[in-house]
Amino acid sequence: MGAGVKQADILIVNARVQTLDGEGTRGNSIAIGGNEIIFIGDAAAAQALAHEATRRIDAQGASVLPGFIESHMHIFSGAAELDQLHLTGVKGFAALAEKAQAYAAARPELKLIVAQGADYTILSKEERVTRHHLDRIVPDRPFMMFSPDHHTAWANSAALERARILEGRDVGVGAEIVMAADGLAAGELREGGAIDPVRALGGAGRERLGLETGGEPEVAPSPAEHQADREIIRRGLAHCARHGITSFHNMDGNLYQLELLDEIDREGGLPVRARIPFHMKNFMKLSALEKASEMHRRYRSERLSSGFVKLFMDGVIDSGTAVMAEGYADPEVKNGDPLFSAEHFNEIAIEADRRQLQIAVHAIGDGAVARVLDGYEAAAKANGRRDSRHRVEHVEVIRPQDIARFARLGVVASMQPPHPPGTMGLPLEPTISLIGEQRWAYSFAWQTLREAGVRLAFGSDWPISDINPLRGIHAAMTRRAWKKGLPEQRQSLS
Repeated sequence: MGAGVKQADILIVNARVQTLDGEGTRGNSIAIGGNEIIFIGDAAAAQALAHEATRRIDAQGASVLPGFIESHMHIFSGAAELDQLHLTGVKGFAALAEKAQAYAAARPELKLIVAQGADYTILSKEERVTRHHLDRIVPDRPFMMFSPDHHTAWANSAALERARILEGRDVGVGAEIVMAADGLAAGELREGGAIDPVRALGGAGRERLGLETGGEPEVAPSPAEHQADREIIRRGLAHCARHGITSFHNMDGNLYQLELLDEIDREGGLPVRARIPFHMKNFMKLSALEKASEMHRRYRSERLSSGFVKLFMDGVIDSGTAVMAEGYADPEVKNGDPLFSAEHFNEIAIEADRRQLQIAVHAIGDGAVARVLDGYEAAAKANGRRDSRHRVEHVEVIRPQDIARFARLGVVASMQPPHPPGTMGLPLEPTISLIGEQRWAYSFAWQTLREAGVRLAFGSDWPISDINPLRGIHAAMTRRAWKKGLPEQRQSLS
C-alpha cells in the first residue's frame, strides 16, 4: 500500500450503497478509516484497504444510507424522558387510567408522576382534559401529563394545590393557567411559565436542564448530580446513534451542556457530532450575546460546536399560543402573544448577525414567521448580506407573500415531517380547524417552499416526536392532503 493511503478500520460489503451525492454514485462496499469514509466502490478495491484488525460488516444486500443529520432536537430532555410514562396512541379515559395507574403503582418513590405524549383529544374530539379527570385516575399524588408538543400540560388537583397555583397566578407573557368557571384552575397549563411550578414538585427538575436556556443551573450541581447529568446525555447520544444519526443540531443549550459533552468527548469520543446553541430568552439583555460568542470561540471542533443562537417567537397552534397574522379561524380563540416585540427582536438579530452567529427561531404561526423574517431582513440591511443561513424552526403556517422572502434572504426552513396533523398518528383536530381552511394551502408547505428555492432542513423535534429518521422519511413521502385540490407537499425519497 502506497504512502499516505489510509487503511480501513471498518469495511461494509455486499451493500447497495446510496450516496445521495447528486451524481448517482453507487457501489457495493464502503471503507471507513478513522472518522472518515475513505472509499465507496467495488469489493475488490475495498478489500485492498483492509488490514488484520479491520472490522468487516456484511450488509447482506441491504441498502446503506449516509448518516442522518437530525436538524432539530433536544438531547437532554429527550434522554431524560425515556423513563417517563409515554401515552402516544392512548385513546379514551379507560385506557389512560389503566396506563397511568399501572405506572404510578410501579413508581411509588416519585414525587411527581409525569406522562408524555397525551394527545389534545386523548379523551375524545369534544372533551378537553380537566383536573377532575386526572383526580379520578390519580387522586392522592401529584400527576401531570404533557401534550406531544410540550407546550401544554394537564395537572391534577394534588399537583395544582402543592404548586400553589390552584387559585391561579401571574405566569408571564405567553403563558396561561386556564381557569374554570368556579374561579379555580381547570387543570390545563399553557407554556413554561404556567407549567414550571408543577414541574418543580418533582425535585431538582434535571430533565428541564437543557430547556432552561442560556442560563446556567441556579445551584451548582453536586458531583452526584453532575455524574447523573452526564449519564443522561450519554443515554441520549446512544439513542441517536442507534437510529443512524451521526450529527444533531440541538435546539436548546447553555455552557453547562457543552461542558458535559466536552467531558464525554475527551473521555472516549462522542458517538454523534453535536451542535449546541446559546438559548436566549426575552428577559435577557443584549449583552448576553457575548456568552454566545464565547461558546462559539471555545467549542468549534469537528465533533462539538456551538456558533448559533436559539429563540422562541411564539407557542403552538393547538393551545392558541402561536401568533397568527389574522388571528385564529375560531373567533373564540385568542391570538397568541409574540414573545419578542418587533423592535426587540430586530435588535437581537442585528447584533447576533454582526457577531457572525447563526440564528434559529421557533416560529409556528404565520404572524410569528413574518416577524422573524423582518428581523433577518433588518440584520442584512444593517450588516450586509453574507452566507448566514439563519433559520426559522417549524414554519407551520406561512403567508403567501413571505415564501419569496424566505428564498430571497437565504433563510433555511427547518421543518419536521412528523408534525402535520394526520401524520404519524396525530389527529387532524383541533389543529386544522384552528388554522382555518383558507390557510391550509400554506400550512406545513414543504414542497411549496422547496419549489420557490428555499433550503429545507428536516428533523424530528425529539422528544416531541419519534426520533427514528426512517419514520420521518416515511411521513414525508406518504403525507396526505387535508382535502382535494390542495398543493402536493409530499417529498420524494431523494
